[in-house]
Amino acid sequence: MSTLNESDRAHWRYPRVLSIAGSDSGGGAGIQADLKTFSALGCYGMTAITAITAQNTLGVSAIHGVPADILKAQICAVMDDIGADALKIGMLHSAEVVRVVAWAIDNYRIQHVVLDPVMVSTSGHRLIQPDTAQVLVSELFPRATLVTPNLDEAALLLGRAIPDKDELDAAAAELLALGAHAVLLKGGHLPGDEVVDLLAWGAQRLRLQSPRIDSSNVHGTGCTLSSAIAAHLALGLELPQAVSEARGYILQAIASGADVRTGGGHGPLNHAHAPLPMRLLARR
Repeated sequence: MSTLNESDRAHWRYPRVLSIAGSDSGGGAGIQADLKTFSALGCYGMTAITAITAQNTLGVSAIHGVPADILKAQICAVMDDIGADALKIGMLHSAEVVRVVAWAIDNYRIQHVVLDPVMVSTSGHRLIQPDTAQVLVSELFPRATLVTPNLDEAALLLGRAIPDKDELDAAAAELLALGAHAVLLKGGHLPGDEVVDLLAWGAQRLRLQSPRIDSSNVHGTGCTLSSAIAAHLALGLELPQAVSEARGYILQAIASGADVRTGGGHGPLNHAHAPLPMRLLARR
């Protein structure tokens, strides 16, 4: 930017990504992981916090939900002034909060929306009220560009377990039938030396496979992947390419942080393993 004169600067902007999610005091997941990811991929990150959690690498000890009117004020403050090229949605603890997010998508006509249906933490702590899941499906699945459940979240949504990789196609089809435009079903919880994820949109399927990385530092993987996808959509990539690029980023983040000790439980990824400079987009 230092080489641009004043008239040139008026023609450029940063790729903007808004995260609507919960705060992780341990810094490995939620809003904190999202901001680290946006920055590492050369995007300008913004936040609207849905809940404050007390957590670390060992688990979640307390959750305080942010009132829906305060969440709405945060979203409006960002969107009325800065705007967003993409939206990542994480932890939504109540039906009222879900409806605020649905309103925001419609009101601001947000085109790229990645919904990570956060329901259970890595440590097994339930993060969503029981009646909220149904509202999340009815209000946000049809509005999202992509929904990114792991197998535990998909099981809660579908009311049945997904025991092996042969069930991924059928489960993805059921999730699409709930109203989602596209689904990235993450198979990392399945046993085996290979991790298989499935991207499904319409009648198309893209199976993404990679060797499993031996690491206990996997706190915030879902948050990081969904925010990386949102960042790549903000940069102009089509959905399949955005998913592939984001998956490559998170695999490197896991691998480069596998031997690092942070806390006594599930540590964080290395989000800054290969940070990119802030990108510049032409102003519209």
